[in-house]
Amino acid sequence: MSCSALSPQIIAVFKMTNWINFSIVLCFIVSFKCLSLIFKTHFTVNFLEPLKNLSPQRVKVRGVHAKFSLRKPALPDDDMCYIVPGKEESLGKCSFNTTAKTFLVIHGWTVSGLFESWVAKLVAALYSREKDANVIVVDWLNTAQNHYALAAQSTQKVGQEVAHFIDWIEEMTNIPLDKLHLIGYNLGAHVAGFAGSYANNKVGRITGLDPAGPDFEGVHAHQRLSPDDAVFVDVLHTFSRGSLGLSIGIEQPVGHVDIYPNGGSFQPGCNLQGALKKVANLGLLGEDPVCEHERSVHLFIDSLLNEEEASKAYRCASSDMFNRGMCLKCRKDRCNTVGYDARRIRRARSIKMFTKTRAAMPFRVHHYQLKIRFQVQTNQSETEPTITVSLYGTNGSVTNFQLDVRKGKITPNKTHSFLLVTEEDIGDLQMMKMRMEDSSRRPVSSLISTAWSWWNGDSSCSEIKAKKISIRTGETQKKGGERSVTLDLV
Repeated sequence: MSCSALSPQIIAVFKMTNWINFSIVLCFIVSFKCLSLIFKTHFTVNFLEPLKNLSPQRVKVRGVHAKFSLRKPALPDDDMCYIVPGKEESLGKCSFNTTAKTFLVIHGWTVSGLFESWVAKLVAALYSREKDANVIVVDWLNTAQNHYALAAQSTQKVGQEVAHFIDWIEEMTNIPLDKLHLIGYNLGAHVAGFAGSYANNKVGRITGLDPAGPDFEGVHAHQRLSPDDAVFVDVLHTFSRGSLGLSIGIEQPVGHVDIYPNGGSFQPGCNLQGALKKVANLGLLGEDPVCEHERSVHLFIDSLLNEEEASKAYRCASSDMFNRGMCLKCRKDRCNTVGYDARRIRRARSIKMFTKTRAAMPFRVHHYQLKIRFQVQTNQSETEPTITVSLYGTNGSVTNFQLDVRKGKITPNKTHSFLLVTEEDIGDLQMMKMRMEDSSRRPVSSLISTAWSWWNGDSSCSEIKAKKISIRTGETQKKGGERSVTLDLV
């Protein structure tokens, strides 16, 4: 049954049920195959929960077959030449470069049985950075277009075929495996993991681009992508659990370095709410969820094309702590580059890192950590202000940035940390202006404003003082000097 054929049935279900307590069948396009899904009350259940009924024991995996297309820089979207394991002449025919880096690009679950547009874009981006490289697209479309449960179970056998290819290439060409880099998206990330684990010798690097979550979340490391599968395993998580209970990508860390852009769930520029509205009106989600999931691919492409503007990610215990501006230090390997130039951290395993991004390429933003220690010279124990900040740098300024005051309260004699994010590079920070207003919006007596400079800090007697104000720039690690600043009532 096609997606369009399901739409009237879905609309009918919406008419028969209310928004709070319902079950619907969704034709969900998520860059792979059209699924029948069931959402439950308040969207608290993983959207692929119904697939648990199709456990690996209930489906039978038939023979799988992977093909290996060495694509050319001039034709990144065409399969002009296939390297065939066991046929040494195919290496020469395809002009395999035995001294260059080799990339294996591995797609995931597919809707149409055809390559998606990102494959050619990634191939072109790889060649733009590594001119002499071998960029090989692993084609397992015939298996990947099956029902999700079958395709997911097949990743192990596809991985074994890829491992056989790697062993054969190594034997025929003596290429050092530290120059071999596997890049897998969705189910393809787990294929890469199995390939790395089955290969005779350890491959140099595996990059997992939002590895698939259903059937892999919480399983043993040997049954999914893991740090054991390569010398260096780095992972981008862009659509893990956290958006209305939906989870396409895996949430748990599965590499040496796991980066969660924007917390690993909602991605700027992607419209999940709009997708749900489309379901109600049209019975079809459209391509909105693809945006969240596929953002991992485009972040990696961005890192190849915009090397000088690559995003930085910062080690942190949780997304909440990162959003509070508590994790912008780079010393002791606490920050890393997002994407192609990510570096291996010695003895590290499953390091969680976070970053913010823009809605479009180039995705890099600029992170600032603002620390303020307030002192209140009255009996007031807490205030509930709205705080806006303006930053002025050598290249420009950003104004009226509202700080996220945790639980709406400022506690005196305690250091409060905030994260400021700007899309524009304002250069070296020169001055900050801060405006503080209580939640009641009362005039005059409740309005507080200050201007703070690193060269001089005014200090006069008033009810409120901001002590030890400091700002750290995440990208440059430059830190503004501390000042004791009085917030004068006006």
